[in-house]
Amino acid sequence: MSTRKVVVTGIGVVAAPGVGIDDLWKGLQEQPTALGPRRVANWDPEPWLPKREHRRLDRFAQFALVATHEALEQSGSLDVDPTRVAVSVASGIGGLQSLEELVHVADQDEPRASPFLIPMMMANAAAAGISIKYGFGGQVSTQAVACAAGTQAVLDGLRQIQWGYADAAVVGGTEAAVTAAAHEGFRAARALSPSGVARPFDVDRDGFVMGEGAGILILEAEEVAIERGVAILAELKGGASTADAHHITAPHPRGEGAERAVRLALADAGITPGEVTYVNAHGTGTELNDATEGGIIARVFEPQPAVSSIKGTTGHALGASGSIEAAVVVESMRRHELPPNIGLLNQDPAIPLEDVVLEPREWQPGPAVSNSFGFGGHNSVLVFSPPG
Repeated sequence: MSTRKVVVTGIGVVAAPGVGIDDLWKGLQEQPTALGPRRVANWDPEPWLPKREHRRLDRFAQFALVATHEALEQSGSLDVDPTRVAVSVASGIGGLQSLEELVHVADQDEPRASPFLIPMMMANAAAAGISIKYGFGGQVSTQAVACAAGTQAVLDGLRQIQWGYADAAVVGGTEAAVTAAAHEGFRAARALSPSGVARPFDVDRDGFVMGEGAGILILEAEEVAIERGVAILAELKGGASTADAHHITAPHPRGEGAERAVRLALADAGITPGEVTYVNAHGTGTELNDATEGGIIARVFEPQPAVSSIKGTTGHALGASGSIEAAVVVESMRRHELPPNIGLLNQDPAIPLEDVVLEPREWQPGPAVSNSFGFGGHNSVLVFSPPG
């Protein structure tokens, strides 16, 4: 089937290392100064959102709207038919802080809940909020496939444009689930790092560190972007999704579903494994994920491309992680530089990766892959290339 080329014309991010792509990029180069969860410090949405507006939004929706503001500014405000703009914004958990507040209020002798608590906790609140604020009337959707959600949202937006249902799409993921309850739940599942340090691919890795934030990309049909005269940052060549059909938390021992997703994504993009020059790895710092993903990369790619995970600085932002990482891949192309794999001191000899980026590295942009693998066996992979 003939499909349209899809390009990226804007990116926006909110993450623990920095709010806005420039500050985030600086933060990706530095070792975190504190142990434990990676929260966005001193968060204040008021420079971007009026107080009356942000008071009615959970933190996760605030993150998404602020990241969208930055992405739309870069893309020239997306002055196209608003009924032809899709919104595809994911969240693995949604408005958890509002849910916890509602539970607390409901437990009082005389409960007095805010009428906004239900819409604040809805997982679709971020996507709906973007649609309402900017008047985008295309398909609006919220993906909830755990840690693959942000990547899946980007992929779904790609398909909307490729297949002619939309001319542009606001896509990504958002998460604000760094709460005591969530922390205890992940700790009980033995997923969290007891040391509070994220060490992707390191021999001493002991689990992931929770993070939060949002990553938003503006996608457009190439002909629409050219007609508007806006700068094209990258081309989104293709992607794919699969399921492990194996276990609710553990990846398939040999990563069969995830490997299939990588191979299908490359085929969808029309890219051979040998053409790929960089992989932004899911790289959570857990024992199973890193070993499985390293094996997949070694089997799929010959020669192996450069690889790095940014979760050593961002933490694992769950449903937002994949879209933050996709935005970083696009920014890497703009800057001609690869982000380092912070936290890796001694690579696990059982992980057969040959070129993990340890310091910021100059890069001649070429095809790049962004991996996301989530609880439930959800695997989503994107393939980007430089514009032109």
